[in-house]
Amino acid sequence: MVTKKRMSVVLTLSAMATVFAGCGGGKDSASGQSPSPAASAPAATSNYGDTGGVKLPIVDKPTTLTWMLVSDKNPNLADSMVIKEIEKRTGIKLEIQAYSSQTYKDKLKVVVASGKLPDIFHGQTQTEINKMGAQGALTPINEYLKDLPNFKKLYVDDKENNWVMKSWSDDKNNMYTWPIYGLNRDVNHGFLYRKDIFDKVGIKEWTNTDEFYNALKKLKEAYPQSYPYASKTKENIFRDWAYGWGVGGNDFPAYYDEKDKTWKSAYTAAEFKAELDFMKKLYNEGLMDPEFLTDTDASWTAKMTTNNKSFVTFDWIGRLDSFANQVKSQNPEYNLRYGNPVGPTGHVRSLPKISNFGIVVPNGKNKEIALKLLDYLTSPSGSSLVTMGIEGETYKMENGKPVYPELKDVPLVDIAALEKQYGMWLEGMYLRPNKQSVYFNFTEKEKEAQDKINNGKKYEPLDPVLKFNDDESKTIADIRTSLDKAANEFAAKYIMKKEFGDAQWTEWTQNAEKLGAKKMVDAYNSAQKRFDEGK
Repeated sequence: MVTKKRMSVVLTLSAMATVFAGCGGGKDSASGQSPSPAASAPAATSNYGDTGGVKLPIVDKPTTLTWMLVSDKNPNLADSMVIKEIEKRTGIKLEIQAYSSQTYKDKLKVVVASGKLPDIFHGQTQTEINKMGAQGALTPINEYLKDLPNFKKLYVDDKENNWVMKSWSDDKNNMYTWPIYGLNRDVNHGFLYRKDIFDKVGIKEWTNTDEFYNALKKLKEAYPQSYPYASKTKENIFRDWAYGWGVGGNDFPAYYDEKDKTWKSAYTAAEFKAELDFMKKLYNEGLMDPEFLTDTDASWTAKMTTNNKSFVTFDWIGRLDSFANQVKSQNPEYNLRYGNPVGPTGHVRSLPKISNFGIVVPNGKNKEIALKLLDYLTSPSGSSLVTMGIEGETYKMENGKPVYPELKDVPLVDIAALEKQYGMWLEGMYLRPNKQSVYFNFTEKEKEAQDKINNGKKYEPLDPVLKFNDDESKTIADIRTSLDKAANEFAAKYIMKKEFGDAQWTEWTQNAEKLGAKKMVDAYNSAQKRFDEGK
């Protein structure tokens, strides 16, 4: 979870229509379409900071591009600072086709099915994108690298990042997806605990799993009617805790074993059993809320903000301050803090440097201009415009942080506020967030969370990102849903039913194999072999 919920939403489309090369809704003077009367090409300038090699203006005559994206906060983007400034700097007038996060997915289905595509859009899965690319509907970025200095520097020349050219490209090594660099914070989720209650009872923060268990025991003794650990993530608790037992990963329940250099199934791993055994122990001793698989946001919030209900949970770091602000009038001593990881590895999830929102450019008449615009917005200059604004005009720097005079009366200047006021932080348009932007302005509690994990280097390694062929993709898709459902049902019974133990675990592993657990990881290992061979 991040400040705007939609950042974490993965847009998936079930409909895929045949679309053809030549689509793209942009207009320019060469095509016979009239630009807006007020439009005029800007004079060349070098006053916009580090463009990474992109020459401004991008066009020498007024040009209009259409861009379909998500916006929940600004209904008048055409008059927003960002859109006007992009035209001033690049000569490109943007016609923004904005839809809410609730309607965007459905609207995109219709647009894709129609074949009348905007010049830039986002929101499809990588599989869907590569299918469209193979049909000739999308522009292969790799064919234009000489004109895209920022893309080339970040994703081709950089050895830490150029895996995207293998993992996201199609079978012919054509790359259609424009990545987002540096969006993720280092730490965004983890175990949270009521430090005010810990201090009151005389408990120190845990540093390992045994100490975590003993802390919950002491809390139960001090508050017999409480359930010290509460959860609202339902079955996701098994995935969230898995990093601490070494079987977590972005492709959970498939995970990459760095020692064996092979993919395995978490659902049949001894480490997953150990995780369930620990949860069972907490459950049996009344240390875990019996509603941990059914709690709603509202009921969980009530438990975590009441003094004698629950004191430890796993969630987003934004709760550290939001919960305290919520109850400060009734309980000014409320102090929720970020705790150490739980589990034998002592690790949390690593968040990738590169994110995939499925940003693409159709194979239309304005494709080269659209790609050059994306490249500019990937440069330090462009990224600062989209995620910070214009220094001296929209913001000024104070103590290393941007301050927005026009927003001095806004209680919280977050990315939603910047979208509403200036058209900044539009989903699909931010391609390389500036680390000085408000999104990375951590509160004292959030900064403590970053420092705790970074200083201790408590990260589970990132798994490789693989490119699957059609057969592998089908195998994984066919197996995953039924396997997840069965695994979650078993895990719940294993934890809640006292009679469940080793015999039931053995029976489950056999059932998991029948459901295709091994067949699924075989597909991963097949794709991994090609990845290792550089294919």
